[in-house]
Amino acid sequence: MILHCSYEELTALDAAVERVLDAIDQGGVAAPPDVLPDLEGLAPRLDGDISIETLDEQVSIQKAVEFLLAGARERTDTFILDEYASAESAILSYFEYAHLLTVLDRVRQIGHEMRSIIEVMTGRPPDEATGRIPFDD
Repeated sequence: MILHCSYEELTALDAAVERVLDAIDQGGVAAPPDVLPDLEGLAPRLDGDISIETLDEQVSIQKAVEFLLAGARERTDTFILDEYASAESAILSYFEYAHLLTVLDRVRQIGHEMRSIIEVMTGRPPDEATGRIPFDD
């Protein structure tokens, strides 16, 4: 399956991932340990549309984007409250949040499709083994 992303969405994803990973590199705790591998796995894939070959990959991308979206919302709220609603930083953070939200929606749709295909093909819900089976486009 292919996750199609616009330039603006890729830019928002890249900026959010970079911000988190930079904070970790500087000794901060910017992400829980269980999300860190998902973020690190997503970072090098942000150069165009993202191929999602297994349900496990979809789950990993979804976890990373959910985490980034929560952070983007916090940033937006902070800029609005610390400055004002139409401050440039608030507007820019809102657009980042909006792009991440639209990507997350598509990632979730892909996950739903993948789960449905697995159920049709196996007659049962996805499990660890079926989560690693590659999908052909």
